[in-house]
Amino acid sequence: MIGKNKQNGQMSFLYQTLKDQLNPRHPLYQLSNTINWKSIEDDFSGYYIDFGRPAKPIRLMVSLLILKQLDNLSDESVVSKWVENPYYQYFSGETQFQWSMPCDPSDLVHFRNRIGTEGFEKIFQLSIKLQGKDARQKSVSIDTTVQEKNITFPTDLKLAIRIIAKCRAIAEKENLELRQSYKRTVKAHMLNQRFKNHPKNKKKALASARKIRTIAGRLVRELERKLPEGSAWITDLDLFRKVLSQTQKSKNKIYSLHEPEVSCIAKGKDHKKFEFGSKVSFAITKTTNVIVSVVTFKGNPYDGDTLKDTLDFHQKITGKRAAQATVDRGYQGQKMIDGTLIHTPKPPKATDSASNKQAARTRFRRRAAIELIFSHAKHDHCMAKSYLKGFAGNQINALMAAAAFNFRRWLRKAKLLSEFLSDWVIYRLIRTGFCYFIVTRLGIMNSIVHFQTCNNGQRTINKI
Repeated sequence: MIGKNKQNGQMSFLYQTLKDQLNPRHPLYQLSNTINWKSIEDDFSGYYIDFGRPAKPIRLMVSLLILKQLDNLSDESVVSKWVENPYYQYFSGETQFQWSMPCDPSDLVHFRNRIGTEGFEKIFQLSIKLQGKDARQKSVSIDTTVQEKNITFPTDLKLAIRIIAKCRAIAEKENLELRQSYKRTVKAHMLNQRFKNHPKNKKKALASARKIRTIAGRLVRELERKLPEGSAWITDLDLFRKVLSQTQKSKNKIYSLHEPEVSCIAKGKDHKKFEFGSKVSFAITKTTNVIVSVVTFKGNPYDGDTLKDTLDFHQKITGKRAAQATVDRGYQGQKMIDGTLIHTPKPPKATDSASNKQAARTRFRRRAAIELIFSHAKHDHCMAKSYLKGFAGNQINALMAAAAFNFRRWLRKAKLLSEFLSDWVIYRLIRTGFCYFIVTRLGIMNSIVHFQTCNNGQRTINKI
């Protein structure tokens, strides 16, 4: 059941409302007044039923998710910080300052499961609409990056140890007696892994690693014999068997038991040869750097095969097809996709004019701006590592990171505009007399300016 927003009712003569207390030029205050919250509530009302216990208000939950990604916070941190920050509360629709937490952090998990990927696409679309004409450019730049998953660095030994522990847990839950638990044996073999790269210890360490894999296989086969037919654990045992049978050259390898969809992706980085997660494709506008498309892919597809899905999603979100797309050499072979012209770097022809060569050089240099946007999305908006469950969690995290980047761009623009207008008003007010003041923040006049009215009526500005 949809939760209702708190009614303003009669205001207290003892306490002012947040609207009256807060700075109306604060960017978050302005963003709260700019977003059409009624439209958001209408869009998300379809995810609720008409009976049952009332849920938390839609505006509260959506605003908490946006604030979480904006400030790179966890679910627990954003709920805790909400109590301390009056601008967070005003953004969430509160009229009076609240002293208690708005919800339990787990409510954000339930809300994410409720609206799914489709709901987060609506939030991402909202972040694009706020940008106005800046998001309606016909040319885009496209590139891919890796969103890592929150897993340990995978090794065959680590996976075998996890399989042994999970087999023991399954036997305990089903009240099955194993022939041998191998607790002491596995511990002794793990001790042999210390200093395994030393020439004197390498042979013993390799033998112990093989023995641990053998023990894991024994436990899996024993559970298969003892579990009843049609048991709920059969899927897990099939996964364990696939992990133990895979080799170095196996296809579609499994790198994590709790996140089996994780892929190993090599992007050619010197400091990180392999990354374990999912591939994400971004599309940004050519000159304004608005993220207009985000698509997450399973596996490690060739970059050229991701172009069509990225351009289709851009058309779905914005309603218009990009006329041109600039990519790097990783997309070799793609020239035209459904009416979109693909520009890939290549050596200039001898017949090209100097102006054409310069235009191509400028276009591909401009494309490099997307690398910085990847960095901001990862380190400022929670995309460096996905902590959400499954492939759907990867999609949700990437969409919200892109939406947060767009919201932050709007906030930055609103702050600059507000400061520029305030400085311009001060300048107009004092033009007629003598005044010393310091204009800081915007950087238009970062020095003390002396306004002096001359005898002949002309006014001069002298920097001191």
